[in-house]
Amino acid sequence: MRGATSAKWAAAGIAVAMAATACGGGDDGGDGDKAASKPQVTMYSGEPQHGLIPSNTYESEGTQVIQALFTGLVNYEPKTQEVQLAMAESIESPDSKVWTIKLKDGYTFHNGEKVTAKSYVDAWNWAANQENAQETNPLFAKVDGYKDLNPGEKKKPTAKTMKGLKVVDDKTFTVTLSARFSQFKTMLGFNPFMPLPQAFFKDPKAFEEAPIGNGLFKMSGKFEHNKQIKTVANKKHPDASKLNISGVTFKIFSDLEAGYRELQDGNVDIMDTIPVSALETADQDLGDRYLTGPQASVAYVGFDNKTLKATDADTRKAISMAIDRKTIVDKIYAGSREVADDFVNNGVPGYRKGLCKACTYDPKGAKKLYEASKGLPGNSLTLAYNADGDHAPWIKAVANQLEENLDIKVKVKPYEQFQGILNDLGDKKYEGAFRMGWIQDYPSIENWLRPLFSEEAITNGSNYSGYVNPQFEKLLDEADQSESDDAALKKYQEADDVLIKDMPYIPIYNYSKIGAVSEELSPIVMDPQNQVDWTSVKPAS
Repeated sequence: MRGATSAKWAAAGIAVAMAATACGGGDDGGDGDKAASKPQVTMYSGEPQHGLIPSNTYESEGTQVIQALFTGLVNYEPKTQEVQLAMAESIESPDSKVWTIKLKDGYTFHNGEKVTAKSYVDAWNWAANQENAQETNPLFAKVDGYKDLNPGEKKKPTAKTMKGLKVVDDKTFTVTLSARFSQFKTMLGFNPFMPLPQAFFKDPKAFEEAPIGNGLFKMSGKFEHNKQIKTVANKKHPDASKLNISGVTFKIFSDLEAGYRELQDGNVDIMDTIPVSALETADQDLGDRYLTGPQASVAYVGFDNKTLKATDADTRKAISMAIDRKTIVDKIYAGSREVADDFVNNGVPGYRKGLCKACTYDPKGAKKLYEASKGLPGNSLTLAYNADGDHAPWIKAVANQLEENLDIKVKVKPYEQFQGILNDLGDKKYEGAFRMGWIQDYPSIENWLRPLFSEEAITNGSNYSGYVNPQFEKLLDEADQSESDDAALKKYQEADDVLIKDMPYIPIYNYSKIGAVSEELSPIVMDPQNQVDWTSVKPAS
């Protein structure tokens, strides 16, 4: 899953030598030889969880596509993660509560419709309405009038629009929040805040198979489920001249090993991950085509709502203490990950080294604490993972360690695709522990807390454990309403302390960027959110 603020964080972008034996000739599209000389590149992908609607995309596979098809109000500088204006001419507020957003000229949707203030206001109102059941619905909770659209289960919204959104003119709209929120501007590069054309509202189901965006790339045909999503360059985009490729095809795999073989055979150009089996020799096998670097992501073991309620914090801490993270990082990932000791990634401002004492391997202490705790029902646990991400080795290692150190029975349950786990968790059809990963949506410590663990994220967000703690909620609200970034950061850290005490998830490791590329492209840049900077992709000279 994906994951920002006015607080910037230092994480270098990755420049890697890439190749394109898989690159085909570009679409002519009326530009003759010039267009034909630009390659169509292919990127490895998993199957997105849902159809391609920005506000219903809250996982990594779909996000890579949405970010290619749409241009947001802001984007993030790939190396520094500083917030930069994109479609917005300005985003200003005197009090972090009332915001005025002005748009640049020159942006149209792929069908020729002009992008206006109404394109944003209509899109946000639709996404925030509980009847549309969008994954990112909670991200609009700060907008005044959100509660009118979200009265709760079995209740009908009392309005169709949020009173906090107002169109001033074609290029200007205002956003009034229910309380000050210093991170608001930073959020605006993430998926749900994209604009939508009028065609969307006429037929959302058709749109999710062939979305009409305003970004650097546009769809070429429809979403071919479990096969590919093909796009071509949008020549009418203001930044189109910066592109040196004719398009990108997201080729969908359910088996990481198969994707890696396709890369080796020259049929895939870009992979943002590679199989565990290739890690030991990847640098020798791939040379400068091996992609490494920091990534703003954490791997967790989570608990579904029933399991969370059936255990206590000491049980979960004992499970955490029984996991040998360093062995997993060193033996399975050849030292290419880092042991996690916080719910927050170690590259995010606000991270505190060594915060999670229960993340330290202590098998004897774990057994003693487990025996004194509430324990697991029947001393048994099901542990699920998605097989398309090559997580089997570390999940099986965790299962073995728990069985050995806690004397419990652990059943490992594979899902063919990540969307399978997410769907079963969302529908409350799964009971047990599960593998979960979080990639930040926007660069802020807040993005590591509210979307995963707040009460509002249970219904339409990513709080799959159903975790609720009033103290945590109070600290989040106080952080959001702080008058300075420093004060907000302190409150967010206090909220993080509550998670450490309650342990609704168990942090396992911080990801590093580990990928591979084909042979005939110049170096490219990927940011810590794992997003490709497509303007950096070009054929080798």
